[in-house]
Amino acid sequence: MKKLLDTIYASTVLAHPYLVLLILAGVLAFTASGLPKFQLDASSDALLLENDNDLRKFRQLAERYKTREFLFVAVVPEADFLAPETLEEIGAFRDEIAELPHVENINSLLDVPLVLNVEGSLADVATNFRTLRSDDVNLEKARRELTQSPVYQDLVASADGKVTAIQIFLKPYPELEDLRKRRDELRYLRATEGLNPQAQAELTSILPEYEKFKRLADQAARETVAGLRAVMARYQGANRYYLGGVPMIADDMVTFIGNDLINFGIGVFVFLVLMLSVIFREARWVLLPLASCVYAGTFMLGVLGLVGWKVTIISSNFVALMLIITMSMNIHLIVRYRELFRDHPDASHKELIQLTVRHMAAPCFYTALTTIAAFSSLVVSEIKPVIDFGWMMTMGLATVFVTSFTLFPSLLALTGKKPLKRPETDSYTFTAVLGRFTERYGKLVLVVAVLAAIVGSYGTTRLDVENSFVSYFKDDTEIYQGLKLIDEKLGGTTPLEIVLKFPERTEGEADVESDLAALFGAIETQSDDSWFTTEKIDRIQAVHDYLDNRDEIGKVLSLASTLRIAEEINGRAFNAFELNIIYKRIPAAVRSAMIDPYVNPRDNQARVSVRIYDTLPDLRRKVLLEEIDRDLTEKIGLQEDEYELAGLLVLYNNVLQSLFRSQIMTLGVVMLGIMIMLAILFRSLKVAAVGVIPNILAATSILGFMGLAGIPLDVMTITIAAITIGIAVDDCIHYLYRYKAEYPRLKDPIKTMHYCHANIAKAAFYTTLTITVGFSILVLSNFIPTILFGVLTAIAMIVALLAALTLMPKLILAWEPFPKEV
Repeated sequence: MKKLLDTIYASTVLAHPYLVLLILAGVLAFTASGLPKFQLDASSDALLLENDNDLRKFRQLAERYKTREFLFVAVVPEADFLAPETLEEIGAFRDEIAELPHVENINSLLDVPLVLNVEGSLADVATNFRTLRSDDVNLEKARRELTQSPVYQDLVASADGKVTAIQIFLKPYPELEDLRKRRDELRYLRATEGLNPQAQAELTSILPEYEKFKRLADQAARETVAGLRAVMARYQGANRYYLGGVPMIADDMVTFIGNDLINFGIGVFVFLVLMLSVIFREARWVLLPLASCVYAGTFMLGVLGLVGWKVTIISSNFVALMLIITMSMNIHLIVRYRELFRDHPDASHKELIQLTVRHMAAPCFYTALTTIAAFSSLVVSEIKPVIDFGWMMTMGLATVFVTSFTLFPSLLALTGKKPLKRPETDSYTFTAVLGRFTERYGKLVLVVAVLAAIVGSYGTTRLDVENSFVSYFKDDTEIYQGLKLIDEKLGGTTPLEIVLKFPERTEGEADVESDLAALFGAIETQSDDSWFTTEKIDRIQAVHDYLDNRDEIGKVLSLASTLRIAEEINGRAFNAFELNIIYKRIPAAVRSAMIDPYVNPRDNQARVSVRIYDTLPDLRRKVLLEEIDRDLTEKIGLQEDEYELAGLLVLYNNVLQSLFRSQIMTLGVVMLGIMIMLAILFRSLKVAAVGVIPNILAATSILGFMGLAGIPLDVMTITIAAITIGIAVDDCIHYLYRYKAEYPRLKDPIKTMHYCHANIAKAAFYTTLTITVGFSILVLSNFIPTILFGVLTAIAMIVALLAALTLMPKLILAWEPFPKEV
């Protein structure tokens, strides 16, 4: 079979390189048509668990209570926030941004009703409230209300009056919301029960329409963010303006992804040119692998565009990875060709290429398979961008292998046989030192490996997933500055919703003792469908007060917030009957702003909205949610079916907690897959164990280091262990494959080890250097998880190389897994 494949390969790629290049050019021309369709995605969809039932509930909650995403501008005035010059500038700024085409409405300190500025009954206040734009507004009363009101404090103005916020609501896309709702219903049904052909066809037809309206909404948000920044730039001065909000974060993330793709690609490209030039000092050994890199990268970008796969912040480094892995495989081919040139000086150029391919095809094929196994293991994750990243790299690695064994040898065949400007030597200082160290101090190598495994294993038990979303960004970015300011001064950032569910209403619950004349000047009779009862109000207030007294929680909003303002105006608490009358008689505009966001009589529910201080150093989201859940039953006395926790905090915690499960599952899948492949390649479980142990040690060491150093797992670093094993095992495969080939000839384990250290280990050193520096280039990112991913993976690659060239040879010498005769 090998001879047949060798003959076919020689009669095609080597005999007709121009034809092969023509075919490859045609394939690239076709896939390149997808480049204009290549897209980036930084929406919340890309960072959530797709089939999370809590996500479904969260979106239902948003629809029920008409909550919307918004942009905010936090203003830090130099003078007093109610000084005339401050109000004049904020007013001019507010009116200017209101003219942006996609802005629907704005809420600022100039717009909110100042109910404590009016004397009289609640009815008088509801119909004759003041705002800061009113001529007769009392500024001192306004100051007290804005900084101390249960509603406005930490929402419109900070408690110390040093920061004020402007909310900007964008025009909605009802079609998008309808399509998202139906899409989510069908996806959830598919994940839980499966879809019949009709439902599957509906889902298939919805997706293109959803993407169309999503692009429109994203474009509108992008234009609004750009417009806001342009206006802010004109107003920046003594008063400082900071932009924030989910639409701005998504827009900036798209910019980050685009910059990362460019910076990583250029950085890796420049480094590779320099490295190849220094190592080989010959133009063709620089140009040929670069041609493979460009071809493989362009092909994959085109494919992603054609199939509509979007690149997220998680997969933004896939271009750099493609370049690094392509270069690594090409370096192995170059080094092997040069070794054969040295050992067979009389062989023709075609024979040298054929021998190179023949010797390297099997190990490169299995290294590609093991790396594919590592990346494809990511698809068992529950996190959609991690899953997509796994599939992208799986396709990319297949592309790398095919490119390396078609394009590279075809181009090499056209160069002709030329003397090497820097001939391959019989030894290499760095690898030779490691070989001698292993021979003399093999026991020490084993002791160090065992100690590293113990420490690493202990460190992995200390791994944590608790991290702040604010900490994902560098402190000089607008995202970081805006989120930190709103978190510290305006009541926290991460939202949590507590939905209270009430039992069916019974007759006679309302207290009819009231003085309606004091409120409305007339007596009204209670309607049969009155919703407000003493029991419901007491329950809402109890939950509100419990949450408000927790240190981790900032702003709390509920019906209790509105009631306390109304009671301050009224001079006493309302009974249930009065509240039902108020609910019916209050102006619609006031009710929609102050009551409807917090109660839903139709569904017999109430909503308590809170925000968490995301920058608290000791915040433990899972523990916080568990404590709230327990306290609502034990302290407040609710039954489990009488409340529900929802919101971004729950969704974010679900993502974080899934990281642990994903880490365990991906490691298990990778180890099993690689063990099976090595056992098949070498037909020996002992050899498979020898090849996997150094890489498990590297993965355990880096995870242990993260645990001991307090570096939490996140959506990027979750992939480190799988990638480390998948990529680092390549060097082990090449080493073992060469050892197996040379051992029958040399018939001495020590000599064979030194031979491999002088030859194949040199290529392993070059490739590890390529990978290490290539990953280090990720420090150019603005996304902290990407930086950590790059640095930690680079360190893991170094550990893996040292283990492959010390621990693995010692295991070979100790276990003798190879026969002397083959």
